[in-house]
Amino acid sequence: MEEKASPPPQGCSKPHLEKLTLGITRILESSPGVTEVTIIEKPPAERHMISSWEQKNNCVMPEDVKNFYLMTNGFHMTWSVKLDEHIIPLGSMAINSISKLTQLTQSSMFSLPNAPTLADLEDDTHEASDDQPEKPHFDSRSVIFELDSCNGNGKVCLVYKSGKPALAEDTEIWFLDRALYWHFLTDTFTAYYRLLITHLGLPQWQYAFTSYGISPQAKQWFSMYKPITYNTNLLTEETDSFVNKLDPSKVFKSKNKIIIPKKKGPVQPVGTQKGSSGSSGPSTSSNSKSSSGSGNPVRK
Repeated sequence: MEEKASPPPQGCSKPHLEKLTLGITRILESSPGVTEVTIIEKPPAERHMISSWEQKNNCVMPEDVKNFYLMTNGFHMTWSVKLDEHIIPLGSMAINSISKLTQLTQSSMFSLPNAPTLADLEDDTHEASDDQPEKPHFDSRSVIFELDSCNGNGKVCLVYKSGKPALAEDTEIWFLDRALYWHFLTDTFTAYYRLLITHLGLPQWQYAFTSYGISPQAKQWFSMYKPITYNTNLLTEETDSFVNKLDPSKVFKSKNKIIIPKKKGPVQPVGTQKGSSGSSGPSTSSNSKSSSGSGNPVRK
């Protein structure tokens, strides 16, 4: 009888999951405020699924991508933080399964005749340079497949630079932002996967590889949960001028405060001048005599 797949326990004790996540679950679970570190375990893809994908798309899948899918048919890991008794989803790391590794369509964006397509957005003015490879094309010159939708913040794509029939050695990983501008990430899928893991799936981490960088809100999370990466320009002096630095030990500190009583000063005796002149009766005769020696009170 086949055993039913069960969700992995905290700490990722299964060896293949530990290898898949590069041990990042231990780091997350030891971070202040982090909770609900979850990995959706997926079975490995079968070889005929990879062959069917290659025949359908007329593309040869890179060897490192094949090895990944033979280990797990997609990847999805999430984690949350607990703030003021509220759990907020924060980190998300995802790689589409083979069935969702689909090509970006070149069809019309609107169901109207002569409507614009992605190919109409081509801009050949920015070609390859010494420090930047040639950008992908929306037309037939490139073949583009979506690896991750980035929760609506853009798309990470596997790009074949030479068109169909596409060869495995012509692939690169690029990020397509919401304004449909391309940004180079890595030469290989393996290098991109390491970036995904070391950036902890923080929101908008892909924008760290763009010219305009991540948003101020994302910088707050980056300052609290610093990515394990060589890219140290994310939190430079430039960002210190407008980003509030948060101390995790204080943010997640318990609200049970110790009330310290205030020290009271010496009690001043109440003066007898007030109302002394207006007093009458035998009980106040002695007071009036003692106050007469010092003169009448001065009114301000």
